[in-house]
Amino acid sequence: MATGTEPSSQAGATGVHTASRAAIPARHLRTDRWWLAPACTAAGLLAFIVYSTWRAFANADYYAAPYVSPFYSPCLAENCHTMRGGPNWEIFGSWWGLSPSLLILIFPLGFRLTCYYYRKAYYRGFWASPPACAVAEPHKKYTGETRFPLILQNIHRYFFYFAILVAGVLTYDTALTFRDEHYAWGHMGLGSLIFLVNIALIWTYTLSCHSCRHIIGGRLRHFSKHPVRYRMWGWVGKLNERHMLLAWSSLISVAAADFYVFLLASGAFADPRFF
Repeated sequence: MATGTEPSSQAGATGVHTASRAAIPARHLRTDRWWLAPACTAAGLLAFIVYSTWRAFANADYYAAPYVSPFYSPCLAENCHTMRGGPNWEIFGSWWGLSPSLLILIFPLGFRLTCYYYRKAYYRGFWASPPACAVAEPHKKYTGETRFPLILQNIHRYFFYFAILVAGVLTYDTALTFRDEHYAWGHMGLGSLIFLVNIALIWTYTLSCHSCRHIIGGRLRHFSKHPVRYRMWGWVGKLNERHMLLAWSSLISVAAADFYVFLLASGAFADPRFF
């Protein structure tokens, strides 16, 4: 007896209508608001892309002593504001005329673009590949990450190494925030607190990376012979369980830190001091 779910025999059918799939006319049977999650994800990522692009190309209002925007640190060109005691590494000479942030943002951007969570986020949010669980994607052919440009996702581990270096520089920047505008030590402002929260989220997100977890304990055959690495692997594993939350939190915090510096540098208000 026919049930209406016998395999389809349509010639040239693709996706959910291939000969090996059940013959269900609808593209999905979900009745909930499955589109809400990918829509919110796309909106959030798009908002950050617009904001970060504006700030990256602005090339202004990114330094208000003792604070430097995380988008512009370390400074790798001569056309940067001189930051007293800051990471001024003029590797690129005067020939670089564009915004100096473009020299450094490629590393944290590459780390996030190839991140396992962000892949899921923008695959669903922007490419609808797939848009949600049990919802067929609109693409007729799927090649995964075997062709350009998606094959570049496989260099995530190398971006992780650069992300560690960037996080180290931002940690140094955070330490410098415990100075006043005259570079005297022993002071703390609202910006210091914002930078502390940001660097804590940056480190926890970076260390919760799947590559970090694999580097620490992914290739061990016997955990009993490596008790220290096993314990570290367990700690990173607990962070990894919150990788999505840390990804979004650190994304918001780094934008907040940059925006705070922008407000100070543009003269919108003065940094409140706690001591």
